[in-house]
Amino acid sequence: MKKSLKIAVPVLVVVLALLLSSACFVVTQPNEYTIVRQFGAVKKIVDEPGLSMKLPFIQTASTLPKTEMLYDLAVSDVITSDKKSMVADSFVLWRISDPLKFIQTLSGNVGNAEYRIDTVVYNSLKTVISSMRQEEVISGRDGLLAQRIMDNVGSAFDNYGIKLLAIETKRIDLPDENKSAVYERMISERDNIAASYAAEGAAEAKQIRNEADKSVQITLSEAKAMAEKLKAEGEAEYMRILSEVYDTPEEADFYEFMRALDMAEKSLGEGNKTLVVSADSPIAKIFKSVE
Repeated sequence: MKKSLKIAVPVLVVVLALLLSSACFVVTQPNEYTIVRQFGAVKKIVDEPGLSMKLPFIQTASTLPKTEMLYDLAVSDVITSDKKSMVADSFVLWRISDPLKFIQTLSGNVGNAEYRIDTVVYNSLKTVISSMRQEEVISGRDGLLAQRIMDNVGSAFDNYGIKLLAIETKRIDLPDENKSAVYERMISERDNIAASYAAEGAAEAKQIRNEADKSVQITLSEAKAMAEKLKAEGEAEYMRILSEVYDTPEEADFYEFMRALDMAEKSLGEGNKTLVVSADSPIAKIFKSVE
């Protein structure tokens, strides 16, 4: 009996020590907050991973997620500013940024937080889309629409200890029965815009060509005028030089004789064996003098 007591007492002490240590120490994981309460009131929030202490049997510990969470909004119908119906399917990425505010306002309940997110984001989605035309909503799916919804939400969740990381639309589309008619109208409008741009481009190109043709004509006219002027000046200079060189009757007769020979040479060089000259030409006068 005594031997059994000697074994049981140390085992009991070890068990009590383990129970006491488990009641005193709290392990916080990297993806969670640890909330330490005393008689229901929050005494401490541990947001760093590791081992921390609490009073055994008096204080209790619970956790809240520290990671990003996704909430998927229900698919809903929305109306644009031009009274067109659309279907929106969105989701929200969020996390708990202030655990104490989260506990005080939402009882530390993720379900309560998701209900608040659903209400605020859906109202913001409806407000933003109702201020946009259908074409703007469709073209804004590359990020502009999501940013406008985020801007509209603003600081609505600051008092809840929640931070919205992103609001994205998985699908923002037309009701199936309206798609064909809307797409055809949009294609027709784009075709009209394209035709308008093409007409403007053609008119501008024609104007540029007309101005270029006008510039070419002016340049050619100026060039011809300059050429005629230079030609006249050249001929005047030529005549002046001739008048200086052949300023006596003998020199003038010699000049006329040389020109007649040049002309005769050109005529005979083309295969002609007969040379026809007038009776008063310098060459005829030579032949007459020989006779």
